[in-house]
Amino acid sequence: MQVVAFANQKGGVGKTTTAVNTAVVLASRGIRVLLLDLDPQGNTTSSLGIDKAQLDGTMYDILVQLMEIGDVILENVRPGLDIVPTTADLAGAEIELVNEPNRERRLAQALHTVRHDYDVALLDCPPSLGLLTLNGLTAANSVVIPIQCEFLALEGVTQLIQTIDLTRKHLNPRLDLLGVLMTMFDARTKLSSHVVDEVRRYFPDHLFDAVVPRSVRLAEAPSYGQAITEYDPSSRGGHAYEAFADELSARLGLTQKPVSTGEERG
Repeated sequence: MQVVAFANQKGGVGKTTTAVNTAVVLASRGIRVLLLDLDPQGNTTSSLGIDKAQLDGTMYDILVQLMEIGDVILENVRPGLDIVPTTADLAGAEIELVNEPNRERRLAQALHTVRHDYDVALLDCPPSLGLLTLNGLTAANSVVIPIQCEFLALEGVTQLIQTIDLTRKHLNPRLDLLGVLMTMFDARTKLSSHVVDEVRRYFPDHLFDAVVPRSVRLAEAPSYGQAITEYDPSSRGGHAYEAFADELSARLGLTQKPVSTGEERG
């Protein structure tokens, strides 16, 4: 199982949008996907139409209470797509875990038990570099950094790269920067193109070709509990996430398969 963390300590850069839409697109291609919501805001959970009031277990229970991940996973929220949901309870996890042994490795240990059940796990990390993001980076094989096409887009990215390097050195030597995804691109402005050029100079070998546009349709989709490829598949956002999924699959070596009904687990 490949494990990919979507991380950037800046908020509003498209981490959740990217995690949700990529998960749905990959699952639609017959790839077995586990989506994990590591952000206490729980927007990944809400974006797929999940009622947080009806949950029997959440990410908090895995990290703090050491509940088995299999008892928390919601299966087949879409064919081939399972999710570990989150509620606001997770906000207290960083404080509660601070003196616990192996606190950075709790997610990695949990994922180890389901490593044969999925082709890929996608982690939506919170907009911070605290213990929750560190759990994500320690569990992951690779990181994707979404960066918005706006002024000061690279501000703070150096700190994130340092955190990735430190995680690789002390906790997870296999962690790799898989790539950088440009989001919220506005073709009407020179600024967006300028930012893409700036990021390309900073990450000459890591930029994905796919660029996610600034889009009203993308913003609307979560309010209907849908991914953009369900809500408006012919939109620019829909095409962008299909293209990103192509590149991500190629970099990870994921192979499209016949779509499973979800009745059989492998």
